[in-house]
Amino acid sequence: MKKHPSPGERATLLTPIRNLKMARSAHAYVRGSTVEFYEWLNRGPKIPKGPSVWICGDCHMSNLGPVSNADGRVEIQIRDLDQTVIGNPAHDLIRLALSLASAARGSDLPGATTARILEEMMQGYEYSLGSKTKRLEPQPEAIQAILKRAVRRRWRQLAEERIEDVRPTIPRGDRFWHLSREESVELSKLFDLKDVRHLVTSLRGRDQDAHVELVDAAYWVKGCSSLGRLRYVALVGVGKKLRPKHFCLIDIKEATAAAAPRDTKARMPTNNGERVVAGARALSPNLGDRMLPLQLIGKNVVLRELLPQDIKLDLETLSRDDASLIAGYLASVVGAAHGRQMDSAMKRSWLAELKRNRPKTLDAPSWLWSCVTELIASHEVAYLEHCRRHALTAA
Repeated sequence: MKKHPSPGERATLLTPIRNLKMARSAHAYVRGSTVEFYEWLNRGPKIPKGPSVWICGDCHMSNLGPVSNADGRVEIQIRDLDQTVIGNPAHDLIRLALSLASAARGSDLPGATTARILEEMMQGYEYSLGSKTKRLEPQPEAIQAILKRAVRRRWRQLAEERIEDVRPTIPRGDRFWHLSREESVELSKLFDLKDVRHLVTSLRGRDQDAHVELVDAAYWVKGCSSLGRLRYVALVGVGKKLRPKHFCLIDIKEATAAAAPRDTKARMPTNNGERVVAGARALSPNLGDRMLPLQLIGKNVVLRELLPQDIKLDLETLSRDDASLIAGYLASVVGAAHGRQMDSAMKRSWLAELKRNRPKTLDAPSWLWSCVTELIASHEVAYLEHCRRHALTAA
């Protein structure tokens, strides 16, 4: 494979990379097969109709994690808003439930644990809507450990993880490809913009008048379902005396049209970059306040600084004891994100709808159980077929 393809050659090389990522496990396939999930939703399953609010749209468990605000405060929030739309909050619940159930199956947990996961999920979600504390307490030990690790992280850990070194350069290889001349010129112009310079200097108490310099940039081979869109990482120096603590990494990601079902009557920005930032500010203020919608090479993009504290939940395997506790807590985070957009009357109405026709033998609503079992079955078949096609192609 060519290490540094031209922009026109990238799509051909990125497709097998995406296929390989999705073939690694059924849980990885669920994360990458968002379109299949949306197609299922568009077939009209029987689910409650919630108030129209900003939703994540792709609320699988890996899209939640520690996120720092500009002042360094770290909380578990939704951390990927590519598919955010104004829509039915039940869609986020189903997507999270599918992800957790898939992780439970991948961890070889019994079916009874999956049932318990859905029960705890609904309890956590409903608690966050009806409580002033917003999230379940105490946090599960696995969540506490991830938060502690996030808070302790510094620039060196981020640099070694993302660019493999703390030296002021981005190493070219499998993860980072050379830019075309046009891309290099356009990225250089980007960091001359007043809004971009303001965003970079506004974080972590930096001098608002500090010099901002683009040191290096590369095309970033990152993501799964989004692999193939424009994606760049930029190494930026802040101030004239550039020591390691004065460098920062900037993520620049193409914002394309959302495939997630939306409320057709709701008014949303038509510019996809502005849509992503608006959804982020509603759902995940720590992240949304650090994002900027822009135009680059004729396409909508979103720019944000990567902070050392921003890490995804590393929960590929779940223990029987942790699974339900983690499910309840993550659902409470989603509930808090939805709830901050609702007034008291909307919350009461939505809670009443969720509790309607709740079976006595199963605390999780029957609609959620039916949705998850149907989706698990269809994704299992699709995953095996994907693996077969991928193996044949690779052969």
